[in-house]
Amino acid sequence: MLSLSEIQDFKGKFPKQIWYLFFTEMWERFCFYGNRGMLVIFMTDILLIKDDVANLKYGAIQAFVYAFTFVGGLFADKILGFQRSLLWGGILMVLGSIVMGLDAKQFFFYGICFIIVGTGFFKPNISTMVGELYRDGDPRRDSGFSLFYAGINIGALLGGGLCVYVGKTYSWNIAFLLSGVFMALGLLNFILTRKLLGPIGISPVTESPKKDRRNRWFVYAGTLAVLPLIYIMIRKTEYTDLFMYIIGPVTLVYIFYEMTKLDKMQIKKMVAAIIFILLSIIFWSFFEQSGGSLSLFARDLVASNMMGIDIDSNVVNNSANSFFVICFSALIGMMWVWLNKRKLEPNYFAKFGLAFLFLSLSFYIFYAMRFWLNSDGLASLGLFALAYLVISIGELFLSPIGLSLMTKLSPKHLWGIMMGMWFLASAYGQYVAGVLGAGMSNPDENAPLSVRLDGYTNGYLQLSIYALITGVVIILVARWLNRLMQENPE
Repeated sequence: MLSLSEIQDFKGKFPKQIWYLFFTEMWERFCFYGNRGMLVIFMTDILLIKDDVANLKYGAIQAFVYAFTFVGGLFADKILGFQRSLLWGGILMVLGSIVMGLDAKQFFFYGICFIIVGTGFFKPNISTMVGELYRDGDPRRDSGFSLFYAGINIGALLGGGLCVYVGKTYSWNIAFLLSGVFMALGLLNFILTRKLLGPIGISPVTESPKKDRRNRWFVYAGTLAVLPLIYIMIRKTEYTDLFMYIIGPVTLVYIFYEMTKLDKMQIKKMVAAIIFILLSIIFWSFFEQSGGSLSLFARDLVASNMMGIDIDSNVVNNSANSFFVICFSALIGMMWVWLNKRKLEPNYFAKFGLAFLFLSLSFYIFYAMRFWLNSDGLASLGLFALAYLVISIGELFLSPIGLSLMTKLSPKHLWGIMMGMWFLASAYGQYVAGVLGAGMSNPDENAPLSVRLDGYTNGYLQLSIYALITGVVIILVARWLNRLMQENPE
């Protein structure tokens, strides 16, 4: 077995292990984004759920997916270890896709429950293992996470575009089953390469191996036992409200308890991490309209033609973000290096502020689409794609560094929990996104296109204004906030 020091003493820009994790995560994201892209369309077109209710259910499902990343991170830190947690989560995701592949209409919510819990065990722990490939202070860490983030988006591009196309054109059962096939490929890749990770992600060891084994089986059994409860909560979104009111405050109390054991410098860094997490909630609550209201907006109000080529607007909605992230992630990474050499690179908080400005501009473009309609009253698909280009650049200012910061700012024994906290923030963002999307949906789904267009675009204008205000405020106080990270103001 390779030692941790042998892994971390790699030459060049990237450790070879990051490529194995890259491909594992890429296929897991195919599964996740493939299913995500189908959620609202499948619920409205096949299950005949009203648009506003579908938005709420979408928010509930996505919220639980990300909320369980905190649970998965906690159990990985304390009991399973990152490798076992990842394997268990992957198995559950494959099972969920198979369940829906058998009969998506009948078993949809059952399969989604497996995917919710499976993602919770999988997602935060593979990200944490990427962090362990680097020594503390290694300047190559951010580049590693940027590469890893590219893997996420290649999977998202393929899954988000292909699954909804197969579902709408051929068979929803095949589309859901397809997501499981590629998840199984990612799982197989990890099984074949995990020995090269050395001690990274192995189970915590105590003085009683028998007790460790028993605790692991308790986690597996508890996971299966909680599935019926999740089923009830996503079928009745009022229970989701109660869950979200409880999980966030309880999590913060636990984090504050852990912070009492840290020294002053560690506490300041943890405070900085928590601020980043709170800001990300706002960002994702706007950004994640892509899986909810923007799916319906694309289906009903956007033309399926761009530059003379017929393209399903939902395929564009599900894949444009990932396509642009892949295209521009390396360029933006090189831009930070170029600015750093000239001592002009903005600090992390300033980057977050800039991300909100791009977010604001993108939603203004979504709003402005109401002024460019074709003869059928449908909005321009080209402008729709342009808005996704802008929002993707904003994402690149925030999300890759967010993953890196959780391992940079928190003590190693809290990495799994803090990575889970980062994704728990996404849970709240998804939850709020569903509520916002439901508010934009016209209760009369037979209303004229112009009325529905006004409802969505007026909502996007409001989001644009709020994102602009947030971004400006963050940039104004970025220098002061940066002191929490024990760095010199830039």
